[in-house]
Amino acid sequence: MSQKHTLNLIGGNDEETAILSAFPKDGLCHIQFQYRGKSIEAASRDYFDAFSEIRLQLEKDELIPFCYGASLNVFHSGMCRDMGAGLTAYRLTIGKKTERSDLVQIFDSGPDVIPTFVPKQKEFFQEWLKANA
Repeated sequence: MSQKHTLNLIGGNDEETAILSAFPKDGLCHIQFQYRGKSIEAASRDYFDAFSEIRLQLEKDELIPFCYGASLNVFHSGMCRDMGAGLTAYRLTIGKKTERSDLVQIFDSGPDVIPTFVPKQKEFFQEWLKANA
């Protein structure tokens, strides 16, 4: 089951977009990301991690895809990884436990997306974990 998404890029030219293709192959979750005439790929045990690898490569060009998977306050859980191959993740609020209504599709976007780089997203997740311990 292959998925294709057109994502806006923050940090690029006005209305710059990229094409993301997500597909399973050889037991792994693969992502191909095409932008500016380039194509980069990553594979991992789930799509959230593969997307994080893609984002780390995009950071070299100071680009952030505008979607929930690249939002400061979104992170996956073990259940999201195991049950949904990392295609869903939770919107996190410091001091609040997650609920089913906090689930989002990582390649979707919305008005509450807070675009950020991978290290900042991981920092926020660690803060959330400490606040909810």
